[in-house]
Amino acid sequence: MKTNIAPIAVLGWMPMSKYHSKKIQADGQTFDSRKEYGRWCALRLMERAGEITDLRRQVKYVLIPAQYGPDTVGPRGGVKRGPLLERERTYIADFVYIKDGQTIVEDCKGFKTDTYKLKRALMLYKYGIRILET
Repeated sequence: MKTNIAPIAVLGWMPMSKYHSKKIQADGQTFDSRKEYGRWCALRLMERAGEITDLRRQVKYVLIPAQYGPDTVGPRGGVKRGPLLERERTYIADFVYIKDGQTIVEDCKGFKTDTYKLKRALMLYKYGIRILET
């Protein structure tokens, strides 16, 4: 019988990630996979060589803002924000950098989920940004 548990020497047993990626801690940061860490190293070398500038990780883009119910007016005239109906929906890019004057949004993908495909389409629709998949 196959289990969703992976052996960890120090911590005992930990659940495996859904797509079997292993988090990596390096350079004082945590990366979601070895592939993402490898790409980070390559991009840092490109930045040092002057091929790209303004390299950033985990950049958040708001795709749909939070949705609230109607505001209410209190007895003394103050306005109180309505209840939260839906939280904001975001896309977090693995890497963002500037190359040849253009902003590049990059994502390391091993498996393209339906959620990711929807967020990719929303990024193009809202920001006009095509995500570079590596």
